[in-house]
Amino acid sequence: MAIPDPAPIGLIGLGLLGSALSKRLLDKGFQVLGYDLREPARAQLDAAGGIAVDSPAALAEQVSVLVLAVFDTGDVLSILEGPGSVLRESAVKLVIDCSTGDAAAIGALAARLSAHAVDFLEAPLSGSSSQIAAGDATMLIGGEARVIAAHVALLNALSPTQIHVGGAGMGASAKLATNLVLGLNRAALAEGMAFAERLGIAPAPFLELVLASPARSDAATLKGPLMVAGDFAPQSRIRQHLKDLDLMLAQSPALPLTQAHAGVLRAAIAAGDGDLDNAAIIQQMRRTIG
Repeated sequence: MAIPDPAPIGLIGLGLLGSALSKRLLDKGFQVLGYDLREPARAQLDAAGGIAVDSPAALAEQVSVLVLAVFDTGDVLSILEGPGSVLRESAVKLVIDCSTGDAAAIGALAARLSAHAVDFLEAPLSGSSSQIAAGDATMLIGGEARVIAAHVALLNALSPTQIHVGGAGMGASAKLATNLVLGLNRAALAEGMAFAERLGIAPAPFLELVLASPARSDAATLKGPLMVAGDFAPQSRIRQHLKDLDLMLAQSPALPLTQAHAGVLRAAIAAGDGDLDNAAIIQQMRRTIG
């Protein structure tokens, strides 16, 4: 396949996050070559104006910048250093990792890539896939300032709001800490709504009360209407948030609220809600409270 002009951005992972990032890049005039294990996801990229390729290796031969939107750091390491690594005999000079992962493993990976003249930025985004696509998410960048400065236009296309939080690994740390607060806000709203129902207050008027009181939060504003409507089409997934909680607890097991939150999410997954939006935590709260 001939390389389009200007040179495209490579994107591996075309799920909720990757699809939102591809939309932003395409809307900003970048050409996108993308890969995903799932053929329907590749077809969706083609339909949106990108170019789907059949393998990560074929993609890496044609791009100098590779964006990763995969599930976790294990996937990142497999793609970059595992059997059939995309970096072997590739043109890639910059990797941007938008997953939420293991800070220590990411820092070590960045050092190994630097030894092979490949720059690395971690760039997890705080926000749902719909917020990312709309440019309303915040990118938490970990990496060297010189690399950030060299790729301002690309980073601005991915997310106009950015915070440089330090070296490689600090992006993951910052994302986990903010996700801890966000997830507990969401869980508190769901528990409060289920409790209010038990007291005879319907979800819609309860949400109005929350939004008109000091209990208001962005979680209530964004996820409250979905809880009220029972609209759990995924913008983010319960299973993915539990992955983040497990990373938090691996770093610090003595997080009492996060331990309780993880238990709720494990029960939700056991009940079949793992691939629903995080707003579906309300269903587990209802099952628990009765």
